Amino acid sequence: MFDNLSDKLDKALHILKGHGSITEINVAETLKEVRRAMVDADVNFKIAKDFTNTVKEKALGQNVLKSLQPGQLMVKIVKDELTELMGGSAAGINLSGNPSIILMSGLQGSGKTTFSGKLAKYLNSKKGKKVLLVACDVYRPAAIDQLEIVAGQVGAGVYTERENKNPVEIAHNALKKAKAEGYSAVIVDTAGRLAVDEAMMNEIAAIHKAIQPQETLFVVDAMTGQDAVNTAKAFNDRLNFDGVILTKLDGDTRGGAALSIKAVVNKPIKFVGTGEKMDALDVFYPERMADRILGMGDVVSLVEKAQEQFDEEEARKLQKKIAKNQFGFDDFLQQIQQIKKMGNMKDLMGMIPGMGKAIKDVNIEDDAFKHVEAIIQSMTPDERRNPALLNLSRKKRLEKGSGRSMQEINQLIKQFEQMGKMMKMMQGGGAKNLMNMMGKMR
Repeated sequence: MFDNLSDKLDKALHILKGHGSITEINVAETLKEVRRAMVDADVNFKIAKDFTNTVKEKALGQNVLKSLQPGQLMVKIVKDELTELMGGSAAGINLSGNPSIILMSGLQGSGKTTFSGKLAKYLNSKKGKKVLLVACDVYRPAAIDQLEIVAGQVGAGVYTERENKNPVEIAHNALKKAKAEGYSAVIVDTAGRLAVDEAMMNEIAAIHKAIQPQETLFVVDAMTGQDAVNTAKAFNDRLNFDGVILTKLDGDTRGGAALSIKAVVNKPIKFVGTGEKMDALDVFYPERMADRILGMGDVVSLVEKAQEQFDEEEARKLQKKIAKNQFGFDDFLQQIQQIKKMGNMKDLMGMIPGMGKAIKDVNIEDDAFKHVEAIIQSMTPDERRNPALLNLSRKKRLEKGSGRSMQEINQLIKQFEQMGKMMKMMQGGGAKNLMNMMGKMR
């Protein structure tokens, strides 16, 4: 995400990272390039200009020109201002009320229904909520079917009235069901249009008035850039929503929506969607996103994702195996499965400082470990437990069974041995340790 913006900002700030003399003139020239990079990323020109003017004022106020490390200080100021531009700090979701009512709004195709499912899973697994999804899109073909499928995937309840074309009535009846059956959170999925129109705004305003939600969220496709910001303003003028959801942030997005939307509507970005899977949902942290845009990675988010898959009991068992030199390919395969659950491979590697730029043009498949899994799954139980059994004849059998080359098999065995040594030194850590091997395994 934001690869183009990151590249251009890196080039703009390069002159101030120790190359050449630092003067007020080249500071101004650098910020001109920063502004150009932001406009190219589809950030509103006025917002980009105000941003660079603020950076310049702070840079001169902090006496960057006389600093021992002017480049680093300038980057810090840019990072701090990017963080502030995107909201400053993470915004929580209001879950007061019994049940908590969340109203979804946005244009057709923005990903409201998919996000509703992701949010239901998040509220259930992270907040302990029993969630009811409500189908109030009475126009789009198969909208109800889609919500039912999504509800089934995330283990949420679903309320539908297929013959009723009055979304206000449907929402009202759904709340009765939620209260009667002990649901602690209700997510109302509403209809979208291809463009903002009066009928659409009247309808969602009526739903909002009828159910009085604790949270009204505006869902927007991050790839639509400045158009997303304009649509957000139209919705906010009518609904006064509480927060923004950016979907499809894993796509080829220029970043304009993420950088502009807070300044235009003065509402925080609360969550971002980073993939199609139901767990591809992240709380939006402005400071972490600023770090990623500036190529600094996002180690905190990476560790958090690893900890979500980290089972303390399994870790203790693994630690004992490592200490006794009993770490086998079954354990190795289990660690790979943990990493796969953490999300998109390229996105994960981009969180490692310095890796984002290195892998920018590298095609990393979501299933980057499939060749490793194929080789391991072609082994016998004895070979998985005791890799020392893998002589030449056994490797030839693996070559045929997995469809992988002898070179790949030897490479995997070598990497497995290296990882065993590394994990013995570190004594545990599971998925977090294996992350260090990802680059080599490509």
